[in-house]
Amino acid sequence: MKPHSREVEVFVRIKPTSNFAQDHIECLPDGQTVNIYHRKSSRKPPDSRKTPLSSWSFRLEGVLQDVSQEEFYTQVCRRVVLEALDGYNGTVMCFGQTGAGKTYTMTGSTESYKQRGIIPRALQEVFLEMGKRTEHAFTVHLSYLEIYNETLVDLLSSVRGSPHPSPHSMVVMEEPGGGVFIRGLSLHPVHSEEEALHLLFEGEMNRIIGSHALNRSSSRSHCIFTVHIESRSRTLSDAKYVTSKLNLVDLAGSERLGKTGSEGQMLKEAVYINRSLTFLEQAILALADRRRDHVPFRQSKLTHALKDSLGGNCNTVFVANVYGEAAQIEETLSTLRFAARMKCVHTDPAVNEHMDAAAQIKKLQKDVQMLKEELSICNTLANRPSITYESLSEAQLAEIHSQVQRYLEGSLKEITIVSIRQVQAVFAQFKLAVQEQEQRVKAQLCQTYDLVEKDQSANAAAVKEWDTRGSTEDVEAASFGVPAQSPKNTRRPSSTKAKTKKSREKQSQNKTPGEGSPAARKSLESASKSKLNSVQTPEREQESQEPDSESQESQPPGNEPLHPDSPPSKEEAFEDFKAGPGSTINRILKENKAVLLERRSLLRQLTQEVNAVKRKIDCTAAPIQQQKELRGGHGQCLVTSGGPLLQEPEATLLMQLRELKALYRQRYEALHDIKAEVNYCQHLVDQCRVRLLSEFETWYEKNFLVPEEEEEEDVTMAKTLREDDVEQQLLPDNPGSASFYSARHRTLKTRNNAALVFTSAQRNSDGQRRLPPILPVT
Repeated sequence: MKPHSREVEVFVRIKPTSNFAQDHIECLPDGQTVNIYHRKSSRKPPDSRKTPLSSWSFRLEGVLQDVSQEEFYTQVCRRVVLEALDGYNGTVMCFGQTGAGKTYTMTGSTESYKQRGIIPRALQEVFLEMGKRTEHAFTVHLSYLEIYNETLVDLLSSVRGSPHPSPHSMVVMEEPGGGVFIRGLSLHPVHSEEEALHLLFEGEMNRIIGSHALNRSSSRSHCIFTVHIESRSRTLSDAKYVTSKLNLVDLAGSERLGKTGSEGQMLKEAVYINRSLTFLEQAILALADRRRDHVPFRQSKLTHALKDSLGGNCNTVFVANVYGEAAQIEETLSTLRFAARMKCVHTDPAVNEHMDAAAQIKKLQKDVQMLKEELSICNTLANRPSITYESLSEAQLAEIHSQVQRYLEGSLKEITIVSIRQVQAVFAQFKLAVQEQEQRVKAQLCQTYDLVEKDQSANAAAVKEWDTRGSTEDVEAASFGVPAQSPKNTRRPSSTKAKTKKSREKQSQNKTPGEGSPAARKSLESASKSKLNSVQTPEREQESQEPDSESQESQPPGNEPLHPDSPPSKEEAFEDFKAGPGSTINRILKENKAVLLERRSLLRQLTQEVNAVKRKIDCTAAPIQQQKELRGGHGQCLVTSGGPLLQEPEATLLMQLRELKALYRQRYEALHDIKAEVNYCQHLVDQCRVRLLSEFETWYEKNFLVPEEEEEEDVTMAKTLREDDVEQQLLPDNPGSASFYSARHRTLKTRNNAALVFTSAQRNSDGQRRLPPILPVT
């Protein structure tokens, strides 16, 4: 379907507050216009601070103030979600100052059904609409991407069975006609609303969150939750089907460091956030200017990942979240200006239709069969002999072979042709006859003149050389006490390369007689290889074999856990756990440690290189500074009216200094990237170690400390409390809340064991809480 251009729909949502700035913010009754009144601050003395009051007016699709989550979703997002089921790509993007309510708008509260945000409501809408459209078969996949400090992270990698990509294996890619996609990002099929909400809550727990003066739970990264929908018709037999992507984007909030007071790691994250939002604004300005041919999408991974949503094949809705307080009026004005620029961007949404290859093949096969039947009818009406369009049988091929032979002998004047397949078979028989004739002529010549091929002569010479050389090697081997090889186990060479190699070895042996004969060297090499193979047994095979033997010896019948009177020490039990149930986690920990050591080694090497270049810069700059002081400190001047002022040695030093500075920048950038990789690898190692200890504690208590009766009572009590909690939380007016709370409890259950362990590791020196993806353990 042809695309039709439309503007990006822009809405403003004002965060509710008890101190609403009525003197600065005015929402007109039409519900689409907001006026801002602001007196610019001045650093002049108080007497001259009477600056005029400035006003700005912004007309958008909607200005929403004091609206519920349900009203906001119905007015802003419902149309985009329903059109996604029809094959149109959709994007809902929240932008604004930190703490303005972007995450609340997009995700909402995971504890209250009424306070859920856009994503849970969109998932519910998708599955409800799928149930109504019975004439179509839908397939839904989910993905959750996080962009943290210009690093792509898969928030659903902790789900069991999904791959765990490294930070650099995920790349933003483009394919012709397919748009932008993330290579390495996991896609998870879902069949119900509960499964989809469970993946959403799982990803939310893996997000990186921090705390500062304006927001206690500030998102430190951009997140893109994508719903991939595929629809096929159940009634039509054509090979067409439609696909769509629904991107729900929660952008990190822009920050003014003077107000947030960020320091350390939080300061670094704020710099990355503000930089990526600046690149986003530059891309929007380029899209709004129709005269510009180039749009800088590749400046950041955020703009590259949102290329289709910004001016591409997509229905895009932009939500500007702002404060309603006077203290944040400057940031509110900046956000509204950004929204006004976004309104100038045009998109070209179109239905994404595709052709099913398998269905297309079946359709073509059916068309071919119908054409064959029509040809048969035409031949019958034209009184032509019956022509078959199927493959020739063995009897027909034998008949064609006989006709060709008789034609070549002269007994048959012509061969009757009735079909294309017969023409191909006749030419194949002619080709076969020519090849047989060539073989007969070659055999006659060989018998008459006793000819030998070149390869055979070379092989004969090599065999003769090997035989003569083998006798000398047997004598030399006997002199060193090495048994000679029997002729049965000797492999003779089949080309001249083997002969030249043996002759070179013999020449080197004659030059260095003290090293031993080639036979002795060969026996020593084979012995060393056998020893090496015996030592280098794969660790994974040993780990997989040892736990099996231990489990067979120690595990009693019935596979019941042991509860001895004197349980083993935790040190011994930990070693048994690493060799048995925790072998997979232990292996992942070892692999992560190896990667971390490799990155640290590269970091040390780059650090040494940067320091070496810095020393060279200092040594090169010292004489230049001395010459500058000798000239009286007037600075460097390359040319004067009388001629060049700098002498040739000084100009050479300046060129060297410029090259060294360029090399220093290059090495420093590489060092910066390696530091980020080392920090991420260290984080993975710490996380895997915590996971190993957590599961060991659970395994140790289950097998050695907790009696079965107490365990059953605890499980029964917990189950009863969960059921009572769910019954209390389910709202009678909202029967659809069952999936929401079931998914929430399912997510809490999967994280129940790791929650206590991660409490100590959730905050760093900056008071930041981190919940990165857990390594997949199957």
